[in-house]
Amino acid sequence: MACVISAVSSNSGKTLLSLLLISWLKSINKTVQTFKVGPDYLDPQQLTAVSNKACRNLDLILSGESWVKENFNHFGGLTDFSFVEGVMGLFDGIGSSSKGSTAELAKLLRLPIVLIVDARGKAASLAALIKGFREHDKELKIAGVVLNNVQTPRHKKILLEVLDQINIKALGSLPYCKELYLPSRDLGLAPAHEILDLEIKVKNWASIAKDYLDIESFRKLLLPPEPNNKTINSFSKKKSEFIHPIAIADDDAFHFRYQETKELLEKNGMPTITWKPLENEQIPKEARGLIIPGGFPEQHANQLSNSKISLKSIKMFSKKFPIYAECGGMMLLGESIFDLEGKEHSMAGVLPFKAKKGNLKIGYREVTSKNKSPISNPGNKLIGHEFHRWEIINERYNSEINPLWDIRGWNIDTKNEGFCNHLIHASWIHLHWASSPLILENWKRSVMNYS
Repeated sequence: MACVISAVSSNSGKTLLSLLLISWLKSINKTVQTFKVGPDYLDPQQLTAVSNKACRNLDLILSGESWVKENFNHFGGLTDFSFVEGVMGLFDGIGSSSKGSTAELAKLLRLPIVLIVDARGKAASLAALIKGFREHDKELKIAGVVLNNVQTPRHKKILLEVLDQINIKALGSLPYCKELYLPSRDLGLAPAHEILDLEIKVKNWASIAKDYLDIESFRKLLLPPEPNNKTINSFSKKKSEFIHPIAIADDDAFHFRYQETKELLEKNGMPTITWKPLENEQIPKEARGLIIPGGFPEQHANQLSNSKISLKSIKMFSKKFPIYAECGGMMLLGESIFDLEGKEHSMAGVLPFKAKKGNLKIGYREVTSKNKSPISNPGNKLIGHEFHRWEIINERYNSEINPLWDIRGWNIDTKNEGFCNHLIHASWIHLHWASSPLILENWKRSVMNYS
């Protein structure tokens, strides 16, 4: 019943192997449902672009065990094949623990592991590495290993002999070549919209999969879970007598979002409208709420700054209707952004701060609301995820803009974070709406109150 694509560490080739498998299935006219462990946005974008089916995140920390199991069994059972791509290394979780790791999820769903290993510089030592992973948690089943970046036929022969000596099945051997290169950025892989000649790449990847992977073994490993027609709790339509559209920013600058958020809104009386601030669009007049997801506004700061119609409409909208902004979306609401070269560009000016490049901040965060926002009330507790390199400077609060909440996480002290008032929620923290009913209830109430 499906499998998990995992690795010894990050940057070993999990997404590459996932794309090869999807491309092969696509070449034989089969459908595939992909899943991604953790709060990733960029890897799922690539899996979605190739499979033409939304990749869904399975996050034990944000969403909990029951939600993860329900969604995997429901959506995984609707296609010909299915699999899960892991996050980081197999056992990597919060801090030094395995909490929230790929291993923890594989055990919950009782799925076998396919381990992809970067083979550069490895020979007999590969045995110690794989045996260590196999022995570390004997509840896990490692179905086999795919070797990545194999340098020569001689190198391949050595590695296959090593795997045979420790009785580990070789499921493939991928050569070191330019066709298998995936461009990356400081936060991970490049966004899907930056992939050039995607259809040509998909055809090449399908051919490489057939030549270098054990296709017959993968036919069995990718079989989907038993179909489960049970309605997902978070997607059940609530009785609603109102229809209020929600605008969602969606362009090359803002695209970090979960598939479930849009589905959840649309099934609860809030049809979504795409809004493209980079194209200098005014927020649609029929919108009664605005969501600005994360992304890379710093890479498009000049164009955003020149999108005067978009920026003016944000300022006007912020006085009448609820706005929810995450990470890069929050940066758009500030006074200015310093771009990649350090040049300052003016933004919407709704919130009192500037944003410039800083140190990487990453990890799950427990948050406790201090003041009311469109999605939370004082005392509400939620779990989110933080992942960014830009930081806020010249931060100020006033009678109109309050601190949003206290946040705490592994190895960080509790501190104030975010900005809010009754119409604005802006934070570095990414939330998973579909697994937190409280978020939707508060948002819906805010939309109704101010419409």
